[in-house]
Amino acid sequence: MTYGIFARVYDELMDHSLFPKWKDYTMNYLPKKGSKILELACGNGELAILLKQAGYDIQGLDLSAEMLSIAKRKQEAAGLSFPLIQADMRDLSNFNLYDGIISFCDSLCYLPSPEDLIVVFNQVYDHLNEEGIFLFDVFTTDYIKKLDGYSYHDEIPGTTFIWDSYPGEHDHSIEHELSFFEELENGNYQRHREIHRERTYPMEFYIEELKKLGFRNIEISADFDEELADNNIRWFFKAQK
Repeated sequence: MTYGIFARVYDELMDHSLFPKWKDYTMNYLPKKGSKILELACGNGELAILLKQAGYDIQGLDLSAEMLSIAKRKQEAAGLSFPLIQADMRDLSNFNLYDGIISFCDSLCYLPSPEDLIVVFNQVYDHLNEEGIFLFDVFTTDYIKKLDGYSYHDEIPGTTFIWDSYPGEHDHSIEHELSFFEELENGNYQRHREIHRERTYPMEFYIEELKKLGFRNIEISADFDEELADNNIRWFFKAQK
């Protein structure tokens, strides 16, 4: 599922304090300035901008043209220039090799099946330099359960929206039903609807599939280097080629 009209709402409501934390986490494992990094599902581009400002050679990839449009505007406002590419993370055949490949904000949870996730892991492995680092986060299985019944209503200028979450058809999955009521020039409202599906897996599954592909030195933490616990929102994975 790509972000359509939700892209603008997402950017308005996102907790922007998280981006410096993702930057610091990345810099902890990729401390060498000038390292070449590819960000999968770069979204609004804020993390890529922070990494570019910190001295990294960054490229951003996203499937959503709407998100990339927002990222481009933010990039120009920051006075920066780096590639923003519309592509599917399941096919990196047109990309080069990188010192690091990163994907945060539970973006890998949007992949529809375990087979798709394994394809991405394989693509990442093939596009890392030797000793390259793969960093990503995913929702924990416990947190996915807690999202069942989540409901949030809000509005931003010109748009009122309703967000309701309910269990998906697979284990450890959730579906978000998003309804947007966009104000028209005549004062009426036009309704838009999007369904976003997310899916995660037990921690052991991620570890096993990474190892099968040859990744080593795998480290797991939670919520920006916190200890693993029952109330974690995201698991953070570091794996080395």
